[in-house]
Amino acid sequence: MLKLLLLLLSGLKFGKLLTTGGTMLLSVLAYSWIYGWRYALGFVALLFVHEMGHYVAARHKGLAVGAPTFIPFVGAWIEMKELPHDAQTEAYVGLAGPLLGTVGALACYLLARNNGSELLLAISYSGFFLNLFNLIPLSPFDGGRITAVLSPRIWLLGVPMLMALFVWRPSPMLFLIALLAWPQVIKAWKYRHDSPEAQTYYAVPTAVKWEYGTYYVALAAFLAVMTHDVHEMLTPPH
Repeated sequence: MLKLLLLLLSGLKFGKLLTTGGTMLLSVLAYSWIYGWRYALGFVALLFVHEMGHYVAARHKGLAVGAPTFIPFVGAWIEMKELPHDAQTEAYVGLAGPLLGTVGALACYLLARNNGSELLLAISYSGFFLNLFNLIPLSPFDGGRITAVLSPRIWLLGVPMLMALFVWRPSPMLFLIALLAWPQVIKAWKYRHDSPEAQTYYAVPTAVKWEYGTYYVALAAFLAVMTHDVHEMLTPPH
């Protein structure tokens, strides 16, 4: 734990700490108007945990990375000052966010069950759902970064998922995500296994593909179960 704290403090400059803290506070205030400050604080804290997963993983791989920045009702991200050198590194950094975010949501869930807290249960649900949503296998989602280690072609599977979500819950944010994802869809469609990019950036050993494929499926399955079960707990009986 001490080593982790030293790693975080060594990488975060004072100015970036102010930016992160300021945008976090702005997000808490914005969400508080709708959901109340307690839920807003927990929700933003889980976003922070998710982003710090990416941050620590990127630092571990020696990549230059900035502190998290938050925008209300959009989310949060870390600034990648240096892009990953290969698909395996990209998958490693991409997986760390939803993995640590899931740990944070699970901690809220266990505390909620132990204390009988509906608030913590609702916060844990938001964490499980958002991390599951982020595993859609389409860039710029984390799921796209993870599954790229298998093949960018897999991003084509994320298109009907995103369309189904838009039909189920139409949202301007989903439309914006679709616009951001469109160039990646074109890239996936044109991807060829004999291209120079495939022979360099995406040249990953088969064992590594199986490893990350297993991580991805296991994490997605766990999040799907927890999202469903916690939703059922929060839904009043008819």
